[in-house]
Amino acid sequence: MVTDRSPLVAGVELGGTKGVALIARGRRILRQARVPTTLPGETLVALSERIAEWTGDLGPLDTLGIASFGPLGLDATRRDFGFITQTTKPGWSNIDLLGHFRARFENPIGFDTDVGGAAIAETLWGAGVGQSVVVYVTVGTGIGGGIAVNGQPVHGSIHPEIGHLRIRRAPGDPFSGICAFHGDCLEGLASGPAIAARSGAPAETLGSDHTAWSTVAEALAEMVVSLILTLSPQRILIGGGVMTGKPFLFPMIHAATLALLGGYVAGLTPISLARMVRPPGLGDRAGPLGAVALGLRAMPNQTHADL
Repeated sequence: MVTDRSPLVAGVELGGTKGVALIARGRRILRQARVPTTLPGETLVALSERIAEWTGDLGPLDTLGIASFGPLGLDATRRDFGFITQTTKPGWSNIDLLGHFRARFENPIGFDTDVGGAAIAETLWGAGVGQSVVVYVTVGTGIGGGIAVNGQPVHGSIHPEIGHLRIRRAPGDPFSGICAFHGDCLEGLASGPAIAARSGAPAETLGSDHTAWSTVAEALAEMVVSLILTLSPQRILIGGGVMTGKPFLFPMIHAATLALLGGYVAGLTPISLARMVRPPGLGDRAGPLGAVALGLRAMPNQTHADL
């Protein structure tokens, strides 16, 4: 329950095209602003300055959460902890993201991928409530995925890189894929830029009957099957710009998933699969609330009421 005594949380959701700064009381967002993701210096300064301005009106922060595009250094024993590591976004490799905010704010800071934060937020407040294994996938400019197990983000030496799964190609498909590292990985075949490269038009302009969607649905079904067989999740929540406003994609993904599984998973029916593989419950708030969730988790002596 959010009250006036709930923690005052600052959040940063850093994406490849835009960054979001926000202030929340508990999980109730009070202020939110977007800035374009340009060069690291100007983008991070704009985000941190916006938070500093708001705290002048709302009072001192209790905690801060950073949910960022990756790859990220999340192993506290490594020298690249807190950094954006080797990314395809020009100018953003080897950027000390956590260090920038630590130099400006003395609060506890939670830090994880944007999709990892969203998976936690969905577990706490969205379509994953009451579920022990929740996967959040975003399909947009890139494809990324976060995994929450019992409300905790999964990462070890690195964090999950679901978008770079190597999936089976459709027989006879001549499209080589666009991933700079792998060509025809999931991201290289089914992200927004991949759809545009294949079809010759932006994904958002394609009608529901366009042939590109069957290829996208097949690729995402390959991902879903891999996740079901490796993680046994109760929820696989698929959002992002490519999925927005395209409810027709989910039945296509469900049908392709069941065909690929071939009846192997006992008890998995069209109805139960549709309950498992669905849009995020928080909609486009999953990302910003992911930053809030990371901030709340970073607080010492956090309680369930805080979350």
